[in-house]
Amino acid sequence: MAFRRSLAVRTLSISALLLILVHGSFCFYLPGVAPEDFNKDDTLKVKVNKLISTRTQLPYTYYSLPYCPPKKIVDSAENLGEVLRGDRIENSPYEFKMRVPKMCKVVCRITLDAKSAKEFKAKIDDEYRVNMILDNLPLVVPIQRREPESTTVYQLGFHVGLKAHIPGSKGDKYFIHNHLAFTVKFHRDLQTDSARIVGFEVRPFSVKHEYDGKWDENTRLTTCDPHAKHTVMNSNSPQEVEENKEIIFTYDVEFQESDVKWASRWDAYLLMSDDQIHWFSIVNSLMIVLFLSGMVAMIMLRTLYRDISKYNELETQEEAQEETGWKLVHGDVFRPPNNSTLLCVYVGTGVQFFGMTLVTMMFAILGFLSPSNRGGLMTAMLLLWVFMGLFAGYSSARLYKMFKGTEWKKTAFRTAIMFPAIVSSIFFVLNAIIWGQKSSGAVPFGTMFALVFLWFGISVPLVFVGSYVGFKKPAIEDPVKTNKIPRQIPEQAWYMNPVFSILIGGILPFGAVFIELFFILTSIWLNQFYYIFGFLFLVFVILIITCAEITVVLCYFQLCSEDYLWWWRSYLTSGSSALYLFLYATFYFFTKLEITKLVSGILYFGYMLIASYAFFVLTGSIGFYACFWFTRLIYSSVKID
Repeated sequence: MAFRRSLAVRTLSISALLLILVHGSFCFYLPGVAPEDFNKDDTLKVKVNKLISTRTQLPYTYYSLPYCPPKKIVDSAENLGEVLRGDRIENSPYEFKMRVPKMCKVVCRITLDAKSAKEFKAKIDDEYRVNMILDNLPLVVPIQRREPESTTVYQLGFHVGLKAHIPGSKGDKYFIHNHLAFTVKFHRDLQTDSARIVGFEVRPFSVKHEYDGKWDENTRLTTCDPHAKHTVMNSNSPQEVEENKEIIFTYDVEFQESDVKWASRWDAYLLMSDDQIHWFSIVNSLMIVLFLSGMVAMIMLRTLYRDISKYNELETQEEAQEETGWKLVHGDVFRPPNNSTLLCVYVGTGVQFFGMTLVTMMFAILGFLSPSNRGGLMTAMLLLWVFMGLFAGYSSARLYKMFKGTEWKKTAFRTAIMFPAIVSSIFFVLNAIIWGQKSSGAVPFGTMFALVFLWFGISVPLVFVGSYVGFKKPAIEDPVKTNKIPRQIPEQAWYMNPVFSILIGGILPFGAVFIELFFILTSIWLNQFYYIFGFLFLVFVILIITCAEITVVLCYFQLCSEDYLWWWRSYLTSGSSALYLFLYATFYFFTKLEITKLVSGILYFGYMLIASYAFFVLTGSIGFYACFWFTRLIYSSVKID
């Protein structure tokens, strides 16, 4: 009866937590910028951002194509995260006045040479999209869905152009979107008559503009004319991209009053995907994993309770010698492992990652890392990683001293250098490849210097400070004494083979995250927003629980078979989930992405290798500490003669 009551209380608690976090993913939205009020005729600054493509994953600056430039191109100040994302925000020649519509406004007229035509065709071939920004809102193209309900979804940016095969012509023809019909949605304050921008949409058209006579500043177009109230409605006569072709860039601006308030203006952007499938699949996955974890925990507690009671009831040493199981290896279970210094380094790095991930999640749930704060998430993660070096040094030094180590400075140096050095090496190679493609995604020298300064100027000293404090603390004492002569490990069953048990151990942690992983990969590689951090935090909690429990279970079976070499195996058991993550990323690459270029494929697998390595360090450390706690708990609970 008591057990049922306890189970009911736990179920209610979990349900309440789920509701709070899911609800929190909506209500704790704190925008990244302050609202700005605009009066009629106020100037609105339209900015241009990078060109993006899901086929190449290589961003380029807007003016890398021969678009109409303003009199002077001015770069906007960008934070560290924006630079690393490849954002290059610049001013544009588009001039908006608040609540003043414009029709068929000419931006400029250009004549394509061979190089310009080739550049436009290449970007159209790779399906590049143009990004713009107005009042910190990204430009979107509304698309009306027919099934199952007539809903509107939004795509970031508009395509540079389109490619089509014209019957009777040789090869494909390329057409450019040279007329943009902008719609600016605003929410008006009835008392002050000022307005706030709540939407920025566009409908792109390809139009071969025509005019009479020679071209000059006062030339009136015949294809669209504001005086005759004649505007562009379709792309029936498109503008072809070809050498020596004349292209006239034009735009319309329409202002629409909206009931959407400024605080809710991002909702349309954040609900781009199939939300119902998303929510139910994640909740279903979480409930299954929670149920399995609870069952495993109950089995473990009952079995251990019986074992400990049985061992403590043994009266004579002869009876103890006849026993088999985990108690027999008490004299070897805390023997320092091979490569103990390397283990300390990896555990410290994992603690650093865990701290960074946990604090980032908390900030994200509270809304401080909303999409309106471009680059905020990456900037926060980098800074938190740097400052969490303090905990990395502390934890590695504490473990190192427990292993009777004396050269704590070497361990601190390895902890500060090893993981960042490996990641930096891969990143440098990838960045060199991006430089070779002349992409804006290449990290400039100044940013590289800033990253090196964060590493050596802040992170490394903090690791040493943490190591100094950790090493000065009294060493962690083992609950039982270690024998001088190692015990011989008996022959193990096939299913207790280290490789097999390690690979099996990574399945459950990966199962806890793989559904959420799909949406994360989609947001990264298919340029969609990700903002359901409430669910992501729940997945993270479940990941911690599953990593801990599967490692404890397999560690228990290992000790019962009188194999006491658990230190590294506990780390690798949960850390092996990173292997499944990389395999899933490979599956995602071949089934969901349309990347065909070798360079883009190298970039994808390079970045996913870094992500998988980081996941290995994080999950491995969680499993290690769970097993560390577990072994100390059970061996301190029995009487050792």
